Amino acid sequence: MSIDYRGQSVALLTQHGKERVIGPVLASALGCEVHHVSGFDTDQLGTFSRDAARRKAEMGMRLSGLPIGVASEGAFGPDPFSGMFGWNIEIVIWLDPGHGIEVVGMAQGPARCAHLQTALWSELESFAIREDFPHHQLVLRPEGPNDPRIVKGIADWDTLRAQFQQAQAQAASGQVFVESDLRAHAHPSRMQNIERATQDLAARLRSLCPACGAPGYAIVETLRGLPCADCGTPTTAPKGEVWGCVACSHRQTIVRPDLTAASAAQCPHCNP
Repeated sequence: MSIDYRGQSVALLTQHGKERVIGPVLASALGCEVHHVSGFDTDQLGTFSRDAARRKAEMGMRLSGLPIGVASEGAFGPDPFSGMFGWNIEIVIWLDPGHGIEVVGMAQGPARCAHLQTALWSELESFAIREDFPHHQLVLRPEGPNDPRIVKGIADWDTLRAQFQQAQAQAASGQVFVESDLRAHAHPSRMQNIERATQDLAARLRSLCPACGAPGYAIVETLRGLPCADCGTPTTAPKGEVWGCVACSHRQTIVRPDLTAASAAQCPHCNP
C-alpha cells in the first residue's frame, strides 16, 4: 500500500486557532493542504480522549466533504512526577477512512493552569504576573469557580482591572475567582504542545510499514524485563520494543543491543 498525501485536502475542525500550528507542520512534512473548518461547537463532541478527537475529525470531514480529517484534543492536570505543578497532554489524530488509516501523535509538558480566589487587586495582579499575563490570557468569575457569570479571553491589563472591579461588584462576598484561560488560542504554552504533537504525528505518518507500505508504522508495545546488573533478576526496565502497522497485522520485535542491564535500584530482588 503506497499512499502519497502531497496535494491532498485535509479537514481540520477547530474553533480555537489550532490551524495556525497544525496546518504549517503537516504542509511542510506531507505536502498536504489543511483546510480550516468552523461553524460547529466542538465542545459538544466530548472531552479529552482519542474517541473525542476522532469525532472531531469525522465531523470536520462531514462538514467539509473532504476524505481525510485531522483534529486535536488536550487535557490539563498535575505533573506525573511530583503532582505539584500543572501539566498538559495533547493528541493530534489523522483519520483516513478510505485507506483504513488512523494515526495519533502526542506531546506533553509543563503548563500554566493555576487559579486564585481573592478580594484584593494586589493579589490578583501578583497572580497574573506569575502566570505570564497577558501572554497567557485569564478568565474571571464573581464569587467562585462555579459561578456562571464568566468572562473569558482577558488579554490586557486595563480589561483585567475593569473586569475585576465589575466581578467584585457582582459578588455578595466581594470575592473574585481568576484562572488560566485553557483554550488553545489563549494559551501559547498549550499551542506549543499542539505543534509538538503534530510534529510527532507527521513523523509517524512518514514511517512506513515494511510489509505493506502503509504510514503510521510505530512502537505499539514496550518490552520490559531487562536483567538486574547485580543479580540477573528481570526488572521493569525496558529491553526493547514491538513495532506494528495500523493497516495490516505486521509486527516486529526489536531487542535493543544497547540495553544490557538495569540498575539494582530497579530490581524487585535487590531493592524490594
